[in-house]
Amino acid sequence: MRSSYGTVAGLAIAAALCVGASEAANAQGTLNDRLAATTQQSGNQDEHLVVEAREIVYDNDKNTVSAVGDVHLYYQGRVLEADRVTYDRNTRRVYAEGNARLTETDGTVATGERFELTDDFRDGFIDSLRIETTDKTRFSAPRAERTSGESTTFEKGTYTACEACKKDPSRPPLWQVKAAKIIHNNSEQMIYYEDASIEFWGVPLLYMPYFSTPDPTVKRKTGFLAPRFVTSSSLGYGASLPFFWNLAPNYDLTITPTILSRQGVLGQVEWRHRLMNGSYNIRAAGIFQQDKKAFLPPPLGAGDKTFRGSIETTGRFDINQQWKWGWDVALTTDKWFLQNYKIKSESITSTYFKESTSTVYLTGRSDTGFFDLRGYYFRSLSYEDWQKQQPVVHPVLDYNKRLPGPSFLGGEVTIDANVTSLTRDAAQYASVPNALSTPLFTTSGGRSIYYTCGTFTPADCIVRGVGGTTTRASVGLSWRRSFIDPLGQVWTPFAGLRVDAYALDINTTRYQNGEISNFLNPNENFLARAMPTVGLEYRYPLIAATNGLGTHTIEPIGQILVRPRETRIGELPNEDAQSLVFDDTNLFEWNKFSGYDRVEGGVRANVGLKYALTMDKGGYADVLFGQSYQLAGRNSYAAGDIAHVGLNSGLETKRSDYVGRIHIAPNSRLSFTGRGRFDERDFSLRRLELQANATLGPVTTRVMYARYAAQPELGYPTRREGLLTSARLKVSDNWSLNGSILLDLDRYLQDRQNSIANPQMPYAKSNPWTVAGLSLGAVYQDECTLFGITYSSSYKDAATGTKNRDQTLMFRLELRTIGEVSYQHQLENGTSLTDGVSSN
Repeated sequence: MRSSYGTVAGLAIAAALCVGASEAANAQGTLNDRLAATTQQSGNQDEHLVVEAREIVYDNDKNTVSAVGDVHLYYQGRVLEADRVTYDRNTRRVYAEGNARLTETDGTVATGERFELTDDFRDGFIDSLRIETTDKTRFSAPRAERTSGESTTFEKGTYTACEACKKDPSRPPLWQVKAAKIIHNNSEQMIYYEDASIEFWGVPLLYMPYFSTPDPTVKRKTGFLAPRFVTSSSLGYGASLPFFWNLAPNYDLTITPTILSRQGVLGQVEWRHRLMNGSYNIRAAGIFQQDKKAFLPPPLGAGDKTFRGSIETTGRFDINQQWKWGWDVALTTDKWFLQNYKIKSESITSTYFKESTSTVYLTGRSDTGFFDLRGYYFRSLSYEDWQKQQPVVHPVLDYNKRLPGPSFLGGEVTIDANVTSLTRDAAQYASVPNALSTPLFTTSGGRSIYYTCGTFTPADCIVRGVGGTTTRASVGLSWRRSFIDPLGQVWTPFAGLRVDAYALDINTTRYQNGEISNFLNPNENFLARAMPTVGLEYRYPLIAATNGLGTHTIEPIGQILVRPRETRIGELPNEDAQSLVFDDTNLFEWNKFSGYDRVEGGVRANVGLKYALTMDKGGYADVLFGQSYQLAGRNSYAAGDIAHVGLNSGLETKRSDYVGRIHIAPNSRLSFTGRGRFDERDFSLRRLELQANATLGPVTTRVMYARYAAQPELGYPTRREGLLTSARLKVSDNWSLNGSILLDLDRYLQDRQNSIANPQMPYAKSNPWTVAGLSLGAVYQDECTLFGITYSSSYKDAATGTKNRDQTLMFRLELRTIGEVSYQHQLENGTSLTDGVSSN
C-alpha cells in the first residue's frame, strides 16, 4: 500500500494558494478561472488543480485560507474530500478536518477526522486514521505520524485483511493485528509491528514482541517465511524457519534450516530461475544424523548412514510453439530419506506403488502428429523392492503422424513408431499361486526380503523383467476410409502392417539371471516379427425422436480382422504389455494388448450394440454391450507369454466374455457409470466397476465400487474388491466438512492366502470390512482466512513403502497477506518395518 498523506498536504496547500488570490470569494462549482493562477504558483505547468467547495474564506487576522463545505480537490487523478481544508500561513501547516477522505490513483482510500501536515508535505499527524487498499487490507489508528516523506507510524494501530461485519461493523473482525506501533516504510515496502498480538474475534491468542511483513502490494520480498513444525518418534521435535532471498525479478533462493531434537540440523535449499523460454529449479537437502539407531539397519532402513540427503531438479523450456524439452530428476542417498524426513517431492508417484520417477524428455506436437522422446530412472521406495530389478530406460521414443491417403485410395494413413531400450541388473520373477516363494536375502535378524520363485518353470513362475539390455523398435503403417451408403450404413475398410525388431543382451552371469534360460533363449540376440492386418468395420446408426423424451440412437457395430497367427509367443521379453484389461473401451481395438511387446494375431470378429439417448432437457444416457470371437488361427490370448499375459483375461476362449457399459447423466448434478465383464458360459460376474457422482443441495458425494474375480495364473489367487466413498458438506458460506473412507473388502482373503503360502511370515487377521483408508476434515475459508484440520489414516501393503498404519493429523492456518502456518503430527502406531524406522 502506498502512503498517501504527502499528497493530502500538497492538495491542501494548493487549495490555499488558489483561494489566496481572491479574498472572501464565493467558490460555488469548479474554479476554472483560478486554474491558471494555481498552475503559475505551483511552478509546474503539468500540475492542474480543480477545487469544488461551497465557500472560500480568507481570514486576515489569523492569516489563514479555508475551503469550507463539501470540499473536493481533484489533482493528478487523486480526489481529496473533507468538510474543511485550511492552510495556516503562520505555522505553515495544513489542516483537513471533518470526514477527510483521499482516494488515490490506484483506488486506495484513506479516511480520518483530521489531517495536520507541514507545508513541505513530509511531516504531520492524522487523527482517527482508517485506510483501505485495493487489495482489501485495512489499517486504523487513533493517531498516525508521517515522517521524512517515507514512513507512516500508526500509534496503537490495527491491521487486518478481513471485511467488517455487515450486520454489526463495530464487532472485531475474524482476525486482526494490534500493535503498540505499526510502521509502514514506503521505500522498503515493508510493514513493521512492535509489541504486537494477533487477535481472533477480539481475543488475543498470539503475542510477538516484533515481526515484519511486506506490504500487500509486494509479490516477492526478501525475508523470513512462516515457520513450520514437525514431530516424529524418529526425528523428535522440530521447527524450521525458511528464508527467502529475492535476488532478482526472475530468480530467487530459499534456505530452510530445520532443527530436530533427535537428529540435529536438516538443511534445505531451493534455487528457482525463470528465463525467456522457460524455467528450472534445483532443490537439495541433507543431514548428518545424530541418532542412527532411530532407523532400522539395511536392507530394512538407513540406520548405517551418517549422511543422508537428496538433490532434485525440474526444468521446462520451449524451443518454439511446437517443441519443448525438460527434465524432472531426483537423486537420494537411500530410498527412505524423503519419507523419513518428511520432505515434499515432486518426483514421487503414489498411485499405488510409491516410487520416485526421474525423466528427461523432448516433445513436439502438431495438429496431425506428435513426437515424444524420454529417458527414465525409477527409484524404489520400499524395503521389499530391490533396486537392481528396477529398469533404466534409455530411451523410449513414440512417434505418430496422420496423413491423407493416396489419391487412388483416399482416407487417412497413420504412421506409428516406438523404440524402447532399457537395462536392469537383476531379473525379476514372481510366483503364481500354489508355487513356493523363497527369499533372495535374509537380514541379520532373520527377516526374509525380496521374495522370488522357488520353482523356475513357466507354469509356476512369471518373469516381470529380464536382466540385461533389451531394445525393441516397432513401426506400424495403417490406412482406413469410411463410406456411407444410401441407407445410412457406414462401411470402414482398413489395413495395416506392424514390424518389430529386437536386440537382446541377456545377462546370465549374476544374481538369478541364469534362470531366464527356462523361459527365453539367451543366445538369440536379434529377433524380428511382422503382423499384417486387413479388416472391415460396419456401423448402422438408427435415429428416432420422441416428443417429451429426446433423440434415440441404436447402432449395431461389427468388425472383422484378418491376420496370420502371432509368432514368437513366449520367446520375447514383455516389458510394456503386462497389463491387459478387456472391457468396453478396447472391444473394437485392433490390438487389445496394452503395449508393443505383444500383438494380436488370428482372425477375430468384434460385435456390439450401442444405444444412446439425448434428452430434450439436457440429460444423456448410453449403453454398450458386446463380445469378441476368435474365428480362425491361434488365439493370442490363450497362449500366455513369460508374464502369462492373456490368461484369465476373458479373451482366452473362442467366444470371449461379455463386456458392457452403462452411463446415465439426467442432469449436470447426477451421473452414474457402470462397466462389467461377464463369463461367456454362465454370465457370472468376472469384473465390475461402478461410480456415482451427485450434488444434492449442500452435499457433493462420490461412490466407487470395484470387484475383480481371481486370476490365479496371473498371481491373484483371490478376488479383489473395494469400496470408496467421499463426501463434502457445505455447512455455510464459509464452513465445509469433508470425509472419505476406503474399504478393502477382500483383505481377509489375501491375509489367509499369504499365511498359507508363507507360514513363516506373521500376518494380521482382517475382517471383510477392513478400513484401508479414512480421512476426515473441516475447512473454514473467507476473504481473509483459510483454516483446515484433517485426520487421515491408511494402511498400505509393504510393497508401497509406507507404514502399515499411517495416521496423520494436519493443521493449516493461512492469514491473507500475513502468512501461512502448518503443522503435521504423525500418530505412531506400533513398530513399522516398511519405512525404515526403528522402534528404539
